[in-house]
Amino acid sequence: MKIQRVLATFTMAAIVFFPATALPMAVSVIEHTFVVSQVNMTHLCMETPVTVVNGQLPGPMINVTEGDSVVVHVINKSPSNITIHWHGVRQWLNCWADGVPMITQYPILPNHNFTYRLNVTGQEGTLWWHAHVPGLRATLHGAFIIRPRHGANSYPFPKPHKEVPIIIGDWWKMDLTLLEKHFKKEIVDDLPVAATINGKIGDLHNCSGVVEDGYVLDVEPGKIYLLRIINAVLFSEYYLKIAGHKFTVVAADANYVKPYTTDVIAVAPGETVDALVVANASPGRYYMVALPNQAPLPDPQIPVFATRGMVQYKHDHDHGEEEEEEGALSSNVPLLPEMPDQHDTMTSFYFRSNLTSLPERQRGQLPAQADESMFITLGLGSFCPRGRSCSGIYWRNHSVAAATMNNASFHLPTDMAVPLLDVQYCHCNSTSSGVELYTLPDKPPRAFNYTDPVLAQWDTRKSLLLERTRRATVVRRFRYGMVVDMVFQSTSLLQSDANPMHLHGHDMFVLAQGHGNYDAARDVARYNLVDPPMRNTVMVPRVGWVAIRFVADNPGVWFMHCHYEFHLMMGMAAVFIVEDGPTLDSVLPPPPVNHPMCDHVNCLMENELFLRDSEATTSSPA
Repeated sequence: MKIQRVLATFTMAAIVFFPATALPMAVSVIEHTFVVSQVNMTHLCMETPVTVVNGQLPGPMINVTEGDSVVVHVINKSPSNITIHWHGVRQWLNCWADGVPMITQYPILPNHNFTYRLNVTGQEGTLWWHAHVPGLRATLHGAFIIRPRHGANSYPFPKPHKEVPIIIGDWWKMDLTLLEKHFKKEIVDDLPVAATINGKIGDLHNCSGVVEDGYVLDVEPGKIYLLRIINAVLFSEYYLKIAGHKFTVVAADANYVKPYTTDVIAVAPGETVDALVVANASPGRYYMVALPNQAPLPDPQIPVFATRGMVQYKHDHDHGEEEEEEGALSSNVPLLPEMPDQHDTMTSFYFRSNLTSLPERQRGQLPAQADESMFITLGLGSFCPRGRSCSGIYWRNHSVAAATMNNASFHLPTDMAVPLLDVQYCHCNSTSSGVELYTLPDKPPRAFNYTDPVLAQWDTRKSLLLERTRRATVVRRFRYGMVVDMVFQSTSLLQSDANPMHLHGHDMFVLAQGHGNYDAARDVARYNLVDPPMRNTVMVPRVGWVAIRFVADNPGVWFMHCHYEFHLMMGMAAVFIVEDGPTLDSVLPPPPVNHPMCDHVNCLMENELFLRDSEATTSSPA
């Protein structure tokens, strides 16, 4: 009891680290209850078991003001283990609530509960939440909106008449709890059958002649609408267009950008884009279309499903009869936008090239130089299962596909006893944790022509020599405050797809992007060191590269991974461990009282010692 009281005292003291919960700021505590359950939903003439929150798809929107505290009680009534990740929420000194199973917490078992306590200090804009278990983020997700503390008048753009979440999703005719199991058995026909906007499939699909409902946005002439666009799908970047209208992009991943006008939005899985739309077209109806893109052959081709909703102008009954007739006539003929080709990835490249930050509203300054540089190749590979030693023809016939970073594929041992964060914080020994760590190297084990198209073809001598993969629990440790430059290089090894890379707990400055092989002698000169955009998810172009810079200033254990679900399941991930800093406000606080620990007694004892050291430091004269 004494130790628990000490911990409670520390928890209260920790408020000074989280301005979001400091009493003088008079902020709110926003509380939600998420009941996770499996329900049956019927689309396309088929009833499908779907795992959702509070019976909704998409799930409940969390709507907060910058500085608020958020408490979410998760009650798991589903048959699956669950965690919820707060995608893009920086979780300053709050890694315990990041929501990654066996990385930051134990999964929430069926018929169990868990409470997340979040701080949203220093962020404004559109983020989202989703399940962080294989497959289930397709239906377990929702918007997480952080509004400015001083209201909509403080936006660095015209105040919108209305703010509208637009969540692009996909629909599967299967129980997604089986996706990982099927994937491991190499069942390759598990694919989505439709796309959705805000959970609605749209009139491109019908069931026995009856079209599916589509999302409808009613607008008033002359009004401004802020669309908060989220890509929640498992494996496709999407283009979004509205016939007869243009977008003004004002933010991405909850970071403001210099306003940029375009007729198309490119948004990859994990990303968010905020865009203004002015209702300045003739009264009528206009299709809002979302279309996925994909790499061309010889890459594997999956069915591409567009979806569409409707933007329709509200009818003004005060207008004259003639005007009413004209409006009614035009509204019966919805206009369609001209969409890019499904294999057009250059539109995505140019969209991202036009994004720059708004320096006066940017969180944190770009460090002038890096302390450490890394070059990380992204691609596919293979490993020999069950610890066997494979070679030659046997390798080709018996190896298992993997996705890699610098030829290492992330894997948590099946007998792992405790989450990695507990191992880091409590120093649990390797026997109790059941995990051996492998350090992510600075560069791939060998240099090669990373974008050679021959590598995309299976059964070639070149690819066979390069694809053998180390399967391990891949980590990289960073000193507190270290500035890290990282180049992500997409390769054509066994496929040539793009890769949306997401870093938990941090934002990244996007310095440059390019096609082909990165060449430091040539490409460093192209870095934008003036107003680079900040993202929590960066889209690494197909057979191209992205250079990013981030500051490792948030102590904890953070996941870095591709946001394509199959790539993540195949191991395109690593854990970034940011060490504690030298001061009390740069040290990860002890876990919340409700957080199960590896060896509870030992951890509590270590926390008590930590508190004594902290009190000694705080009470010592300046």
